Amino acid sequence: MIAAERERRHAEFYKALVEKNSDYEGVFYVGVKTTGVFCRPTCPARKPKPDNCEFFETAQQALLASYRPCRRCRPLSPPNGVSDVVRALVEAVEANPEKRWRTSDFKALSVDESTARRQFKKRFGMTFVEYARARRMGIALKGIRAGQRVIDAQLSTGYESGSGFRDAFSKIMGAAPALLGKDGTVLKASWIDTPLGPMLAVADEQALVLLEFVDRRGLEREVERLRLRTKSAVVPGDAAPIRSIERELAQYFEGSLTEFRTPLRPIGTPFQQSVWEQLLRIPPGETRSYLEIAAAIGKPSACRAVAQANGANQLAIVIPCHRVINASGELGGYGGGVARKEWLLRHERRGAP
Repeated sequence: MIAAERERRHAEFYKALVEKNSDYEGVFYVGVKTTGVFCRPTCPARKPKPDNCEFFETAQQALLASYRPCRRCRPLSPPNGVSDVVRALVEAVEANPEKRWRTSDFKALSVDESTARRQFKKRFGMTFVEYARARRMGIALKGIRAGQRVIDAQLSTGYESGSGFRDAFSKIMGAAPALLGKDGTVLKASWIDTPLGPMLAVADEQALVLLEFVDRRGLEREVERLRLRTKSAVVPGDAAPIRSIERELAQYFEGSLTEFRTPLRPIGTPFQQSVWEQLLRIPPGETRSYLEIAAAIGKPSACRAVAQANGANQLAIVIPCHRVINASGELGGYGGGVARKEWLLRHERRGAP
């Protein structure tokens, strides 16, 4: 039985390696017997034959097996970790967020403009110019909410044309500047690196409203629905709940934290809220079936609706939808990928009292 399970996992992991499947980031590392190096699942190097692969759950296991880290995929660094170019440009934006960037500014930093565009697109889903513009617009929104005239916000962010400012503002914020006014809210979005791959965190100044793996299918639609439901602008930035969840996630993956305390504001229907409340009651290291959740909320025939509410959860890991499985004991689906779900459950069982 153990041998059969080992063969199944070997075949599953090898398939993920060949496909460079990012769902398996942090789930396994592969040691290549012929080269003596170990890699992450998405390594761009030529793939070895199955017999030359040895799979490990952690980088430490690969190191102890005498493998050295691959220089191409850098398995000891966070997956999709920020490059020096991206880091330098983000710091430059924060040093002068109202700046409008020109070609000469890139040359002054010894950065190739096309490289910046490509790396920002891969990292944030937008070009550097779009990132810098979003940052400027966040400042403009803050000024407008504080009572600043639209024309003053326009000029302070470097737009000489009122129509150009309004068009740029609406494209990013989702509403014309005059319509947002003092009651308009702004949500900050930030990237968090984790051992299982990068996550997107979205929060206001009081609570976290979204936490999802960046490669989750339909993430863009989730963010758009969130923006429309809350009538908010979503811009790059930081907030206290984001800093809090970043610290807590690091502790969670280290195995030293089992209960998150970052303030949450899950946004959903009353039925969805009742399901999510039950998810929060599942202890780490344990699972519940959809049927058990349905019974717990007093709607034993609502298994399908419970599954849909589980899938609609926008606060991955923190509201532990990964702890819900099929009544048969099979894992069932997971927005972040079944491999991640299996990893999270194993991780929590190891740390359960």
